[in-house]
Amino acid sequence: MTTETLVLAGGCFWCTEAVFEQVRGVLDVESGYSNGQAERPTYEDVCTGATGCAEVVKLVYDPAVIGVRDLLTIFFATHDPTTLNRQGADVGTQYRSGIYWTTPEQADAARALIAELQAQRAFGAPIVTEVEPLRHYWPAEAEHQDFFARHPFHGYCLAVAAPKVAKLRRAFAQHLKPDRA
Repeated sequence: MTTETLVLAGGCFWCTEAVFEQVRGVLDVESGYSNGQAERPTYEDVCTGATGCAEVVKLVYDPAVIGVRDLLTIFFATHDPTTLNRQGADVGTQYRSGIYWTTPEQADAARALIAELQAQRAFGAPIVTEVEPLRHYWPAEAEHQDFFARHPFHGYCLAVAAPKVAKLRRAFAQHLKPDRA
């Protein structure tokens, strides 16, 4: 089996991870930090905004099961790509919207989908998602991995992550893992 890696920043990594853990063809989801200047930053470092790192999820997926365009369509449907350095109440550069590609085909797919969404005025405001090659990825601390699965009744999970997962289940049922449908 051939796999590919794509890294996405869609605000708090707990929410983005919760969504992509459900998606068929996604073999591994890991929360982390990327595309900043700091080496091996901690959560506390990233929260200062001084590292330049975004909270991200690293997806390892099987392109024979799910293509990058479908992954990106889910990504755009489950976060707000029009707010610069912000997702809801979470504010700071670490919460920016970003697609950090590992292959030129991923970059092309991201740019093409953004152009289509812009032409359709899909969000009513310009998309500010950055599309850049992946630089500097570090896994987040253990307490941030699988956070939604381990803490489904945490206030943030109930208020922010659960609605995103519910939207995924409604709008993208065809992409759910069999045990998640």
